[in-house]
Amino acid sequence: MKRPPPYLIRRLVIAPLFVIGSLGALIVLPLWLIVAAFASRFVPGRWRPLRVAWFLFVYLAIEALMLIVLFVLWVASGFGWKIGSPRFVDLHYRLAAWWLRRVMGSARRTFDLEIESADMPATATPGRPVLVFSRHAGPGDSFLLVDGLLNKDDRRPRIIMKDMLQLDPCVDVALNRLPNRFIPSTGPAGEVVIESIAELAGGMGPTGAIVLFPEGGNFTQRRRRRAIDRLDEIGRPGLADRARDMQHLLPPKPTGVATAIAAAPTADAVFVGHVGLERLATVRDLWRGIPMDSHIVTRLWTVPAEQVPPPEQQEAWLYDQWQMIDDWIGRTLAEIAQVDENPAA
Repeated sequence: MKRPPPYLIRRLVIAPLFVIGSLGALIVLPLWLIVAAFASRFVPGRWRPLRVAWFLFVYLAIEALMLIVLFVLWVASGFGWKIGSPRFVDLHYRLAAWWLRRVMGSARRTFDLEIESADMPATATPGRPVLVFSRHAGPGDSFLLVDGLLNKDDRRPRIIMKDMLQLDPCVDVALNRLPNRFIPSTGPAGEVVIESIAELAGGMGPTGAIVLFPEGGNFTQRRRRRAIDRLDEIGRPGLADRARDMQHLLPPKPTGVATAIAAAPTADAVFVGHVGLERLATVRDLWRGIPMDSHIVTRLWTVPAEQVPPPEQQEAWLYDQWQMIDDWIGRTLAEIAQVDENPAA
């Protein structure tokens, strides 16, 4: 499947079936848990199938409840007539914050995740929107970022996502009612992405935040080599050399960053580094890592709007920020490795 089903199929077929299926899962929950617990005896890891089964059940239950509440909000808005009004947008952001709080809380408890903020400064100047530029490694960083923006900073994040994520009914319904954009999962989408960044960043209020991943994808060594080769091919040997100096990140793509800055010149820039999610990048990694017992460390660097350089200097500045994140990742990984080697120290 290259594209999600049409809108009416997703709303009239997939979403109702999802709710019915979740209710059915609730009825057979005791059997489900017994089977998962029995299977856990024969699978490596501490209660791996049981942990996965429990988390999936909690996730399905939360999503089913969310879909019911979203339907009630649609009816209360006059069957969608006022769904885009400030009052209903605020209600949807509050509902999204509740959803993420519950899902992330369940993930932390079920999979033994510990999330630490290292030397975390204030994220931005009060009363200003923010442009969040984050490292991309693993499927969990988007959840962590948006959860932090909604539930800790009380901001209103805007996200650009692949359209296949609309197969999740809750994501489909809730996020399509908020200022987000879904882009094609296949084929070239460069122009669409840039236009979406300009539109979303330009429409932010004082509590707005747009979340971008300048690398354009999760880090792998193969992607790193290809990106460096590409810089050499287009005649940018200086940037290629700078990219070679970065061992943990892909070279950032400056066009989206520059577009966001131009569309929101009064916004502070927030750069995000994190360590601990890179070993959980694929479904196979996630399965092998359960129970994760992971220690995830995040750090923010904030650049006030007044210190963001002019357009002609932004590319070099972006590479400087990315090098700073890469250096921090290297130091943090070395510290973690040292602790693992000397746990009693």
